[in-house]
Amino acid sequence: MDRRDFLKRCVAVGVGGSVLSNRALKVDIGSKRPNVLFIAIDDMNDWTGFLGGHPQAKTPNMDRLAEKGLNFRNAHCSAPGCSPSRNALLFGVEPFNSGLYPFYTTKDIDPDVLAKYTTLPQLFMQNGYNTFGAGKIHHGSSGFPAEWTDYHVKNGATLVYNPDAGYQQGTSRKMAFCPTTNPFEDHPDHQVASYGVDILSRDHDKPFFLAVGIVKPHLAFVCPQQFFDMHSGPIEPPSIKADDLVDISWPGRGNARLNDDLKFRGDEAWEKVRRAYLACISWADYNVGRVLDALEASDYADNTIIVLWSDHGYHLGEKRSFRKFSLWEEACRVPFIIRDTRQRAPKGRASDEAVSLIDIYRTLTTLAGVECPDYVDGVDLSAWLDDPGRKREKPAMTSWGRGNYTVRTRNWRYTRYFDGSEELYDHRNDGQEWTNLAASPEYDGQKQALAKWLPEKEAPLELQGKALHSVVDADQPDLAGTKALWDKVNATIEPPLD
Repeated sequence: MDRRDFLKRCVAVGVGGSVLSNRALKVDIGSKRPNVLFIAIDDMNDWTGFLGGHPQAKTPNMDRLAEKGLNFRNAHCSAPGCSPSRNALLFGVEPFNSGLYPFYTTKDIDPDVLAKYTTLPQLFMQNGYNTFGAGKIHHGSSGFPAEWTDYHVKNGATLVYNPDAGYQQGTSRKMAFCPTTNPFEDHPDHQVASYGVDILSRDHDKPFFLAVGIVKPHLAFVCPQQFFDMHSGPIEPPSIKADDLVDISWPGRGNARLNDDLKFRGDEAWEKVRRAYLACISWADYNVGRVLDALEASDYADNTIIVLWSDHGYHLGEKRSFRKFSLWEEACRVPFIIRDTRQRAPKGRASDEAVSLIDIYRTLTTLAGVECPDYVDGVDLSAWLDDPGRKREKPAMTSWGRGNYTVRTRNWRYTRYFDGSEELYDHRNDGQEWTNLAASPEYDGQKQALAKWLPEKEAPLELQGKALHSVVDADQPDLAGTKALWDKVNATIEPPLD
């Protein structure tokens, strides 16, 4: 029995002379409309304790949430970029159905396009919830006015970097990988978490949907010194295969950020970059922990659905790449945890079925008893909370530009690009995706079985509001730059990659 249950039982004995049964307690909790704590994290891959992606990761607060909730260990984004991933999740529509493939200035998207959809917080507001938001939920630091009862306004404090204790490319504010010298309170993520703590401390006469958007470990990789101190020793690099890209087609190679890799190698900076990334993950975890602690201390601790997710993964040198923007495992796989505090469930539950962030919309509406719009894509995952070992037929799908798709099942990843070129990886034997099996005739049947899930129809690219289109795809198919960069990379490698 945990402390909260013990206190509830003690109160029951004092008032009624007998202890309420567990079953009666569950019914009482279940009679209330649940609150939602919606924690979004930016650019976080599997370098966490609960996913085991890096042996030096320190994420005790998220680990604690994963231990109490359901840890989806094989979760994937709808797109490996902030804007399209968040649009898909919040509108509930895959990019190939919405046409929102690249980055957008959200407020400038054609109003007729947005009118088709109801965002997730807007739906909860329409169903009697107060909605509170802070930080990066959409691609930016605000949302649509129709979504929010209140939205946090960030403090404009300027962070002071200490590049002598890390690394910075010239004077670039974005390409900094070092500690800050400011107090915690100056940092946006601390302010966002403080807003969440404040909302959880209030008395609410309506159920609430509280969205907390943590930006780190997004670039720049900067945070307070003490989180760098947590990772002061030598940093273990990820496993990297020097000629990893030789069996990949030109559209796939075009997703690798080779210039970043060349620069970090030339500056002998990769270890500093990885240390900064781990530090920022621990800083994000610290702020997530502040919000989780506030929930546990509040009156809402037993009637809140918690969902934690990252918008996409991140490369730290794998496949000669940095950042996201690929259809490989490092960019597509994400942390994803659901905990329904109304549920009394065993600890340490996990699922290895391939799931998608597109599933969040349907799942949250089911758990909260809110009717889901018919147009919404995805699978309702609520049954997995009762049965984590449940099998799933539909794979996770990730899009990166029109015509480029990857399908991920429990054991396989199959990718097809706009020009028909393919990749196939067997994750039972090749978790690093080093050996592309697509050209082997013996795997034709496996490719066909996975290819049936690719979209039969593609929505045309929505042009209004388009801000950044950084992918080679059916709408931007010029590969000349990719090939020129490959020649430049080859000139630095002995022996050449091809």
